[in-house]
Amino acid sequence: MAKNSMYLYGKNSVLERLQSNPKSVRKIFMQDNFSDQLIIKAMDSLNIPVSRVSEKDLLRIKRADRLQGIVAEVSKYQYAPFEKLLNLPDKDRPVFIFLDSLNDPHNLGTIIRTAACFGGFAVVVPEHGSCEVNETVIHVASGGENFVPVSLVTNLATAMIEAKKAGYWAAGAVVEGGEDLNKVSLPFPLCLVLGSEGKGIRYGLQKHLDLKISLPMRGAQLSFNVAMACAIFSYEIVRQRPA
Repeated sequence: MAKNSMYLYGKNSVLERLQSNPKSVRKIFMQDNFSDQLIIKAMDSLNIPVSRVSEKDLLRIKRADRLQGIVAEVSKYQYAPFEKLLNLPDKDRPVFIFLDSLNDPHNLGTIIRTAACFGGFAVVVPEHGSCEVNETVIHVASGGENFVPVSLVTNLATAMIEAKKAGYWAAGAVVEGGEDLNKVSLPFPLCLVLGSEGKGIRYGLQKHLDLKISLPMRGAQLSFNVAMACAIFSYEIVRQRPA
């Protein structure tokens, strides 16, 4: 595989890419008994090179669970320039989800998928100390990467300062001590900041927050993982966001 390529696998991920960004698909490898007609018709109409291979050979191409009989070689993921997103017209301005020290690709993929489902979000991750958008992330996102821009920035704090200069407010999710999500009036345009499960939001980012928000939990003294928390916060953001 070329250095500027990556593998996409699983029916949903491949089909969504064929429908949303077919130009990024370079070649498709299908197990010899693959028979999903929706995908096959989509491929035929796009004239994409296809190779039929055995299950064993497919696993040689991409060793992963749940290949579902199909692997696509696609162009390497392209991050969205943060400055470009900041300068969109007001009506197109996304809610930014800043992810601080997120190292689990499954969580990142789930967050991208969640953001895609709600719509109107963009994700921001740092170059160092965080998971990149890799093949596992894209597989878990199940096509969500086609609808949610992800920006890779040198420094999250610097990016947040730039966003605030552009009129954004910064709200950080904290386990304790923040305003109750059910009672707070969220300001827009908004940056939602999520920290790692172990350490939370680092001080270098916390000092730039305009407000801190907590999820009210009256049950067991546990905590949501970052992807679950993101889904809850995103729902409330969408509910309050001006139409």
